[in-house]
Amino acid sequence: MNMEERENNILEIRGLTKHYSDFTLQDLNLELPYGCIMGLMGENGAGKSTTIKAALNLIHRDGGTIRMFGEDIGEDNSRLRENIGIVMEGLNLPDLFKAVEVDSMMRGIYRNWDSDCFYQYLEKFHINRKKKIKEYSRGMKIKLALSIALSHNAGLLILDEPTSGLDPVVREEVLDILKEFVMDESHSVLISSHIISDIEKTADYAAFIHQGRLMLCEEKDRLLDEYRILKGSRSDIMKMEEDGGVRVAGMRENSFGAEALVKTNSPVKSKEGIVVEAASLEEIMLFLIKSEDKSCGNAAVY
Repeated sequence: MNMEERENNILEIRGLTKHYSDFTLQDLNLELPYGCIMGLMGENGAGKSTTIKAALNLIHRDGGTIRMFGEDIGEDNSRLRENIGIVMEGLNLPDLFKAVEVDSMMRGIYRNWDSDCFYQYLEKFHINRKKKIKEYSRGMKIKLALSIALSHNAGLLILDEPTSGLDPVVREEVLDILKEFVMDESHSVLISSHIISDIEKTADYAAFIHQGRLMLCEEKDRLLDEYRILKGSRSDIMKMEEDGGVRVAGMRENSFGAEALVKTNSPVKSKEGIVVEAASLEEIMLFLIKSEDKSCGNAAVY
């Protein structure tokens, strides 16, 4: 499929539903355009990994459709999987393997496997070819998995918590690779993480899942433009909402006053009694979680 013929989105999820005895992923919708990184945010157990496993057909879906590269994924999606690079917890490779044996195995799995590319990434990531996988640190295993994912000409990378437990230097290396991967606008990345600062640094789109529900999915920069933190008294903040300048999405109070996450379509300036600050993705997520838990799903969280 050439650039003129392709659809705008590399991945489309519609109405994804998955039921477990103690958890339900409810009617989730996502669109990931070409040339973009989307970060899936949420607490542990929110539904991020379930979403990724369902998108990869690793678990049965109870409802919904998933399209990749303009095609519905079905039971036999081996051809589509050729075009997907996957990084998930656990390498699923023999502990006694060295890099040369990994290369040999992958040549038998992927038609487009590029050994030269694989060894270039090993060198870039300072992975010792002579070491066995059982001798690798967690960071080395993640970098090996990423090297594999990037070495068979995949158009879409799907990563589940790839930076969890990594030291800051290695995390930065991984994030830089992801940004390079999408620069030609023909590749995309879906990455789940509870490390919100990684999403804020890297993602073009941010999606937030809480207790199996998608609470928001928007361009990251637009999201950061739309939300502000107001600090002042509760009465002054509520007065601003009554005047129509902002809409309160969440509030917390302490002995010094109140802090509110507000959504606004126009610039909000500090004034007497009210301080206005930019909101980080982490602050937005935390406010929305508390608001959702308190209100049990009122529309004010949107």
